Amino acid sequence: MKYQSITPAIFISRPNRFIAKVNLNGDELSVHVKNTGRCKELLIPGCKVFLEKASNPERKTPYDLVAVEKNGRIINIDSQAPNAVVKEWLLKNNKYDLVKPEFKFGDSRIDFYMEKDGEKYLMEVKGCTLFVDGIGYFPDAPTERGAKHLRELAASVAKGYNAAVAFVIQGEGIHEVRPNTATDPEFAKAFDEAIAAGVRVLFYTCKISEDGIEIAGCEFLQA
Repeated sequence: MKYQSITPAIFISRPNRFIAKVNLNGDELSVHVKNTGRCKELLIPGCKVFLEKASNPERKTPYDLVAVEKNGRIINIDSQAPNAVVKEWLLKNNKYDLVKPEFKFGDSRIDFYMEKDGEKYLMEVKGCTLFVDGIGYFPDAPTERGAKHLRELAASVAKGYNAAVAFVIQGEGIHEVRPNTATDPEFAKAFDEAIAAGVRVLFYTCKISEDGIEIAGCEFLQA
């Protein structure tokens, strides 16, 4: 996926999870952060960030903060990007006969439902932006919803679905994502339970630029 109009700026602060203060051409400006996670390892005062111009000129925040530069590499932090690039990938590779986003299952909406040769598939997508020593970790903040989705996927296996959780790695050079046990032990527990139930774990590696993100390949957690 490509952004329409990207402008670099310097990050100043983040008063709340929705808003960041940035320096844009010498002026302090409030912008919308397209990620409600903590991102505290990324959004450091003085770092370079990338802004997308909002399509609505009347909006109070004229830009969306979608990416940040760290150690010379760009990390996409747009929480809407993972689903968008996975949809592109699924349709481009023509692996499935049917790809349907936002599928109602149990008490949740699972990101993707697919069909192929009479088989039914469910896939939940998670974006990963927290990297430590070459490993990705999810989540970077507690998420009851994340654990719930994993348990829905585990339940779907018993009903005949092929289920998978897919981590979209929103930075280059990372090939594995692990549950962030210290931050969210409940998610880590649900992750282990899902694997035991037969849920597959996928890692989508990505090519990142200041104005876009695309999936470069797909790897699997080895049992």
